Amino acid sequence: MANRIPPEASGRRPEVRVLLENGEYWLNNKGDLAILDVTVRRFAERWPDARIGVLTSAPALLRAYESRVDPICYQRGGNWPRHRRRPGPAGRLGPEIAGAPMNGWDAAVALPGRIARRARRTIGRRGSGTANGESVSRAVVPGRPALARDGGHVPNAVDTASVVVAIGGGYMTDIDRFQTERTLELLEYATERGIPTAMTGQGLGPLTEPDLLERAARVLPRVDLIALREDVRGPELLRYLGVPSDRVVVTGDDAVELGYSTRRAELGTDLGVCLRVAEYSPVGAAIQDSVGRVVRDAAAGYGGGLVPLIVSEHDAEDRRSTMPLLDGYPGAVRPLGRFAGACALSRQVGRCRIIVTGAYHVAVFALSQGISVVGLSTSQYYDDKFAGLNSMFGTGIETVRLDRDGMEDRLRDAIRSMWAGAPESRRALLARAEDQIRASRAVFDRIARFVDGELTDGSDLESGPSAPPTSPR
Repeated sequence: MANRIPPEASGRRPEVRVLLENGEYWLNNKGDLAILDVTVRRFAERWPDARIGVLTSAPALLRAYESRVDPICYQRGGNWPRHRRRPGPAGRLGPEIAGAPMNGWDAAVALPGRIARRARRTIGRRGSGTANGESVSRAVVPGRPALARDGGHVPNAVDTASVVVAIGGGYMTDIDRFQTERTLELLEYATERGIPTAMTGQGLGPLTEPDLLERAARVLPRVDLIALREDVRGPELLRYLGVPSDRVVVTGDDAVELGYSTRRAELGTDLGVCLRVAEYSPVGAAIQDSVGRVVRDAAAGYGGGLVPLIVSEHDAEDRRSTMPLLDGYPGAVRPLGRFAGACALSRQVGRCRIIVTGAYHVAVFALSQGISVVGLSTSQYYDDKFAGLNSMFGTGIETVRLDRDGMEDRLRDAIRSMWAGAPESRRALLARAEDQIRASRAVFDRIARFVDGELTDGSDLESGPSAPPTSPR
């Protein structure tokens, strides 16, 4: 690794520029927003005067969620804004008020570009026989790698970044091929230019496609530090890819800190529920009906409310699959709005005694507050996610496969068991959350030391961690 910002002869420190690969450019997922919130806050605390750039396709909405950052729109060249952005009205109002108009503005601004890219792809197919018009996109910025699906390129902002960080998420996987390729492209470009690179809170895999594995094996061993959110699959995959062990550390999910900070003094009394139905998490209509019947019966039996916990607003997928589970239940709690922030969702989780969820970050928010979880899965992808959480927290989570015989009975038994054992599990869960926060913060300290020039090799992964937060933000 080469340090690209040596001290100037005058002794004045150069401006620090942190470029964040966000992983979810349209800001539709509250789990990803939680990770972004924690990441931005940590870097801003370390370098109050730093410029923090976030790759995004929704710059106006981003400012409503994170008023301290510079939106970097790679479809438009991905430049740093000419002037440092100051908090504006959207940031002061917050996303619940400003989110809808800001989202509308982003959609309107993006529409002409989408039309133009669609036209270029059509011309590219007719003129060259290419599948996606990539050759047309590449011609726009000669020599700079193209990210073909959106017509964008490796952002110009990377060339003057002090450090490039791919923040936490489960996007390095076969089922999110485009984001995997986009992230690897960005990291490769940065490492080739001696820019410090890091990956934080990563959930890697399943990654089995030969070309993706080949690309990852070329890029990831050159990344200066990779922090994993679990110790079940990720370390083994990185060893297979040839990543040196002294560049790998297991921390837990960075969103654990946000969840822990919103915890209540006592366990709640409600039952929370989220059902994820997507291409990578298939759940048939009959199974959905069965899950609804079980959670309504359980909530009624315990005399609690039934709380919908909506994480992903991509095509309203969690809303469409979760809200029908509450139909006809008299104690159904009203869902949060489309643009509620991650803290609001985590506080909603906090009113529950246990959670039944098919969405990973609902489980993260719950376990971080000492709340037990029944995980719902129909795929290896979610088996791995919940197995990783089980390993990191050690207790308080049981996974039920929805696509196997006897599912209703197993789900009822799991809810009954988690409900009864919730008080006993709480202290151990909170202790594990504190451990993960310390480990995660230590990684951010090391990334800062890359930039500060205090560390130039892969040793000393055990740097002094900060104490976990003690009160809600």
